[in-house]
Amino acid sequence: MKKSRSGFLREIRSNGSAYLLVIPAAIYTLVFGYLTLPYMLIAFQKFNFKTGLFNSPWVGFDNFKFFFSSPRAWEVTFNTLKLNFLFIVVGTIAAMALAILFNELRSRWFSRVTQSTILFPHFLSWVIVSYIIYSLLSTDYGILNQILAFFNIDPINWYASPQYWTGILTTAAVWKDIGMNLVIYLAAITGIDDSYYEAGRIDGASRWQLIRHITIPLMLPTVSILTLLALGKIMYGSFDMIYAIVKDNGLLYPTVDVIDTYVFRSLRTIGNPAQAMAVGLYQSVVGFILVWSSNKIVKKVNPDHALF
Repeated sequence: MKKSRSGFLREIRSNGSAYLLVIPAAIYTLVFGYLTLPYMLIAFQKFNFKTGLFNSPWVGFDNFKFFFSSPRAWEVTFNTLKLNFLFIVVGTIAAMALAILFNELRSRWFSRVTQSTILFPHFLSWVIVSYIIYSLLSTDYGILNQILAFFNIDPINWYASPQYWTGILTTAAVWKDIGMNLVIYLAAITGIDDSYYEAGRIDGASRWQLIRHITIPLMLPTVSILTLLALGKIMYGSFDMIYAIVKDNGLLYPTVDVIDTYVFRSLRTIGNPAQAMAVGLYQSVVGFILVWSSNKIVKKVNPDHALF
């Protein structure tokens, strides 16, 4: 026991600066990830701020009826799953393809400049991105409608045409986040032992064969872990993205309204935190089940690719 304690103290002394960097993230996780867990109880209460958490009356599953009794509950659930599934699949494939492409480039200067350019949108807020999208899709002055007019094609009222918005939101999400995923996948490729490629070249493998049989298989553990982590949030719609871009445009609700935006609009008038917690608990439980079941499947197929 003393040896383990002295070893831990020695580790802190030798890597003190690294542990200092971890402290803000650890405090944030402790406060918002663990100290808030008791407040899940309000999902089963008629919560009253005056009486507090442990003195509010219990109402069972009545708060869940707020969401599940709504005629649009399953529509917004489907939209949430559909959009997040597309974000994960399209984003993963695009990031992997770009990472492999940049790894094959011979001009390191061009590669670094391009990577920085692709990473830049990740640091933009969705409010700024919404104005960029509006400049593209505006009915009267949007760039896309001007291009259509140039080819004598009637302009499209994008903000009144819900059928286009699944593709628009997927494109926006991938464009904004692909840079960060690209960095992670490039790091995974960099960690591959060069001896594998040398052995492949000696055997006469082409560049495509090296990518297919070495690069992609050795990237799969990283892809698997990031995908499993993303599945944990698949029930949470990108509220900041959708609300910044779509706002309260009811014409687009059939394809873009997700659980988070629906609950926000409902609670903006009702103001009942217990009902919001009930929906949040439903999202968390489904997310946990998806991560656990997906990880179990991955573990059976290839234990090295599992998250836990």
